[in-house]
Amino acid sequence: MKIRMSRILILIVLIAVVIGGSAWYSSSKNSGATSFRNMPVQRGDITATITATGTVEPEEVIDVGAQVAGQILSFGKDKGGKAIDYGSQVEANMVLANIDPSVYASDVAGATAQLEQSRASVTRAKADLEQFKAKLYQADRDWERAQALDPKTNALAATQYDAYKAAYDGAKANVDVAQASIVQAQTTVAQNQANLDRAKRNLAYCTIISPVKGTIIDRRVNIGQTVVSSLNAPSLFLLAKDLTRMQVWASVNEADIGNIHAGQAVTFSVDAFPNRKFKGTVNKVRLNATMTSNVVTYTVEVTTDNSDGTLLPYLTANVSFHVDKRENTLMVPNGALRWFPTDEERVAPDAREQMAAADSAQKGRRSGGGGGAPGASTQPSNGAGPTTRRSGGDRPQRGTLWIEDGQFVRPVQVRLGLTDGTNTEVMADELKEGQAVVIGENTASSGGDETKNPFAPQFRRSGGGGRGR
Repeated sequence: MKIRMSRILILIVLIAVVIGGSAWYSSSKNSGATSFRNMPVQRGDITATITATGTVEPEEVIDVGAQVAGQILSFGKDKGGKAIDYGSQVEANMVLANIDPSVYASDVAGATAQLEQSRASVTRAKADLEQFKAKLYQADRDWERAQALDPKTNALAATQYDAYKAAYDGAKANVDVAQASIVQAQTTVAQNQANLDRAKRNLAYCTIISPVKGTIIDRRVNIGQTVVSSLNAPSLFLLAKDLTRMQVWASVNEADIGNIHAGQAVTFSVDAFPNRKFKGTVNKVRLNATMTSNVVTYTVEVTTDNSDGTLLPYLTANVSFHVDKRENTLMVPNGALRWFPTDEERVAPDAREQMAAADSAQKGRRSGGGGGAPGASTQPSNGAGPTTRRSGGDRPQRGTLWIEDGQFVRPVQVRLGLTDGTNTEVMADELKEGQAVVIGENTASSGGDETKNPFAPQFRRSGGGGRGR
């Protein structure tokens, strides 16, 4: 009797264990039920852009140098009466600095003395000419009288006759020499005048003046510093002509340069003002490309207004070139185009064959190198992160969206248009504004509350990003 009772108790305990285990497994399974995360289809504007990095540059910069050597003695005064320094506002022909002029002043004095000496030589040469002209006149008269006397009559000795002839010829030659001396002396005067002008010009170079009206953005010398002028003039100041107009010099990858043209709209930001967007316009694409690690880039000049003086020279700019734009179009987050169900049982039964076809197409796009946002290609431009470009070809690419159908999801084939890296333009008759599309899955485990049976089969579940394309 006792044995029978013990068997009954054991049987009751086993039944209770089985019932409890079943209840636990059922509750665990229910607690791990999957729900879908949705985002609505939105209507708005979308812009395809090319991104690059660049540097804010003054539109016109003048490097003010020194053409003479010497020690910096002093700086000039700016418009406010203060010594020239960084940020000083200057006018044209305003004194920027003074170089020690002593050496060049002595050169001027020496050249002046030489010029006066050469002028005196001209005066002396002219006086000598007059003297030689007088002697020529005397010799000419003597020679005329000698010719009037016939040497055969013995009235004039032959030697005397020849002496008059030689005196006349000598006096005539002396006049020609005096005239040449005057020309030579005048040439010396001109040469010494040029030397004096050069000496004065070098002396004037000791005073560094501003060639234009502008702002000093760099002062590269100090008082007491000696500058040495050689084949390359030493730089003293960097002068920006007009800081109300600035440029951004952006480096654009060769794969994107075909989409850049003059007059194109541009927006950019700088780290100094992260919450502000600046606008600009493409001015030109420079033809002198540069190659770094086999990557060819072109410099694009972007002109922007800086009337408020916010932009400072040499700030780093994050530039977006506006390639194309769609207004009032349907668009979805890129995550919705990347998501794909990992469990076939979650797909509506009549759409599972369509799911297989969509999966094959997606794998084909992945193998073809279509990474990143669907409908666009992304390539780094000068190390500045992804550069979003419009898809090539006239026929739009295709993609797949998933919408909830009860406890299942159902695929919707869409045509893809522009993308801005976050949202993508989609076109399909089945889609309407506000319609929910799946972008991921939620499970209880995501909140840390799910209890899993260690012996239950494990399935890989897709998160918000889903499968990468």
